[in-house]
Amino acid sequence: MSTDIKNGKHRTINIISFIILFILISTVSLKAFTGENPEPKNDGNWIIVIDPGHGGRDPGALGKNSREKDINLAIALKTGKYIEENIKNARVIYTRTDDSTVDLYERPAIAIRNKADLFISIHANWAKYSSISGAETYIMGLTRDKDNLEVAMKENEVILLEDDYSTRYEGFDPKSPESYIIFTLTQNLYKKQSTDLAVKIQDQFTQRVKRKDRGVRQAGFLVLYRTSMPSVLIETGFLTNPEEERFLSSTQGQDYMASAIFRACRDYLNEIDGMSSSSVFHEEPAVDNIPTQSTEQDIKFMVQIASSRVRTEINPDNFRGIKEITEIRADDRYKYATGSFAEYKDAVTYRKIIEKVYPDAFVIAVKANKILPLRETLNELKRNKNLKTQ
Repeated sequence: MSTDIKNGKHRTINIISFIILFILISTVSLKAFTGENPEPKNDGNWIIVIDPGHGGRDPGALGKNSREKDINLAIALKTGKYIEENIKNARVIYTRTDDSTVDLYERPAIAIRNKADLFISIHANWAKYSSISGAETYIMGLTRDKDNLEVAMKENEVILLEDDYSTRYEGFDPKSPESYIIFTLTQNLYKKQSTDLAVKIQDQFTQRVKRKDRGVRQAGFLVLYRTSMPSVLIETGFLTNPEEERFLSSTQGQDYMASAIFRACRDYLNEIDGMSSSSVFHEEPAVDNIPTQSTEQDIKFMVQIASSRVRTEINPDNFRGIKEITEIRADDRYKYATGSFAEYKDAVTYRKIIEKVYPDAFVIAVKANKILPLRETLNELKRNKNLKTQ
C-alpha cells in the first residue's frame, strides 16, 4: 500500500474519530451550559487572573513605534488597579508584572493553582493591511473562520520558543489547522459564562471607548486551554493600524481600554450577585418613586458613585447635582455614595436612575459607615431570613 493511501486512510479514521468525539463532548457540554452561575471559590472573594500576553524574549506583534508586550502589560496593570480599587471583594493576580518570559503553559496554570474565578488574557493584534482596525474578544471554541484561525495560530506560535514544546503540549502543532479540531472540542464547560463576559467587554469597548467592534469570536488558543474558569482573550486593536497604534500606545488610550475591561468585569460579577438574590428589579421606575430608606443602625445598601485619594467637599456641584451624598473612608480612599436602602433590590433600582448621571455607579453594602463585602452580606441576610421562616 502506498504512503499516500495510508495517509489518506489514517486521515479518514481521524476525521471519523473527531466527529464521534464532537458528539460525545457536545452532549456533556450542553449539560454544563445548564449549570448555575459560578460562585466565588475563595470564601466569598473573587479571584481574577490577568494575563498580559507575551513578554521577555517574546515581543509579540510589532508596530512602527511599539511592541505588543509593552502595551499588554500597561493595560493589564491599569485594569488590575481599577478592579482592586473599585470591587471590594475582588483580588487580582497577574501572570507577569514586568518584562519577563512566562511560558504559555504556565499562564493558565497560575489561574488554576489560585482557584481563579476569571482568567483574562490581554493582547494587541497584527494584520497584513494597515487599514484593518477594531477590538475583538475571543473565547475558547471550534474555529470555523479563517481569520480567527490565523489569529490563534499567531498567538500560539510562541510555544515554538519553549523547550520540548511538542511533549508539553501533547504533540500540538500551532501551524497545523488539523491540530485545532480535536484541541478546540474539549473546552466548552464555561462557554456560556465566557461568552457573557466577552459580550460585556465588547459592549464597553464599542459603546464607551468608541472602538470599532469586531465582535465576540471563538478560536483555539493554548492560553485558554485547560482553564477551569470562565476565560477570554482580548485583542485590543491592531498595531499595524497607525491610528490604533497611537491610541494603544498613549496613556489615555490604555486608561480607556483598562477602564472598559474593569467595567465589564464589575458588571459580570454584579450580575452574578444579582442572580443570587430573587428580588432584582428589571424595570426602571420613575425618579420620584424612590423606595423607602433604611435606618442608620441597620445594614444598608447604597450606590457608590466616586472614589478618590483626595477628599472632596460634599456639594451638589461636585457630584453632578446629586444632593444626598455620604462620605465613607475605606482603604486609604474616600468613597462617595448616595441613597440608603434596607433592601438590595431597592438599591439596584436606584442605581439604574443614578447611572444616567454616573454610568459607573454600583451597589455597595454598608454598616456603621463601613463597606461590607456585598456577596457575603447578601448571603448572610438570606441565611438569616431562611432561619426566621423555619
